[in-house]
Amino acid sequence: MGTLENERIVDPVLSNLALGFKMPELIGTVLAPVVEVEKEAGKIPQFSDEEFKEFNTERAIRAASNVISPEGMTTIDYALKEHDIAYPIDYREQSESMFNKEKRGALVTQRIILQRLEREIASLVQNNANYDSDHKIGLSTTACWSEKDTSTPIDDIDNGKEAIRASIGVYPNVMVLGAAAFRALRNHPQIIEKIKYSVKAVITTEMLQDILEIETIVVGKAITKSDAGVRSDIWGDNAILAYVAPPPPDGIERDEYDPSFAYTLRKKGMPQIDKFNRDGKVLYVRNTDLLTVKMVGPTAGYLIENVVK
Repeated sequence: MGTLENERIVDPVLSNLALGFKMPELIGTVLAPVVEVEKEAGKIPQFSDEEFKEFNTERAIRAASNVISPEGMTTIDYALKEHDIAYPIDYREQSESMFNKEKRGALVTQRIILQRLEREIASLVQNNANYDSDHKIGLSTTACWSEKDTSTPIDDIDNGKEAIRASIGVYPNVMVLGAAAFRALRNHPQIIEKIKYSVKAVITTEMLQDILEIETIVVGKAITKSDAGVRSDIWGDNAILAYVAPPPPDGIERDEYDPSFAYTLRKKGMPQIDKFNRDGKVLYVRNTDLLTVKMVGPTAGYLIENVVK
């Protein structure tokens, strides 16, 4: 014992490198921001309209204080899942390489785990079974945004915004579009009409934010590849509207008690990069993370499916 072969030695430099690594094409955590939790399993709040309920706060002189009558906080169970992947470095590769192979191993393994997380988030929020009946719509035939003469995407989005406001009292501040949905929307006559006098020839997400009055609009561009080599979009021809809790002030950590559409729960202190050597000739740079994704406020979201015919 006490040798590299038998110990799990966490590398803090590589761990911090992995934690700070971002992939611009991965947008899932815009909908489900990361919250650190202390335990691998437990309960977290599931939010309802009580979070936005109005209470009487006026008090007369010498009167008793106003007291809330809580309806009881609903909770949901969570259990973090371990994600583990290692990158091998032969001692001959390390000595001959002009690059830092350990750094590369940390970044490659982090990219793999983040892509897996993106697929998990996309699968959860694009599943219409996770939404109430009045918080989703499936478009078909002439209503699809790709049918330019008969569809009304601005109306569809406005209806979704109003459904969220009616449920939680605030409008959504985030919209996620699959790449196909984004193309259909920005090329639609309803949108083009709104900017026809603009000096810009290409409609951007920033322009859509102004037109649709949504603070943040992002496009899911990432693809996945099967073992057989078949590529497919992680984000389908869908649009997801959501109210996401704004980032807290600097120096304050985001927590799971702030009402929001969804959260990515991560064990505090993760990810961790460690190194181990099995046979003295191959060093493994291993990435370990503990994560799960939960829709904690389904009524803060709205799903528009099948926008492309």
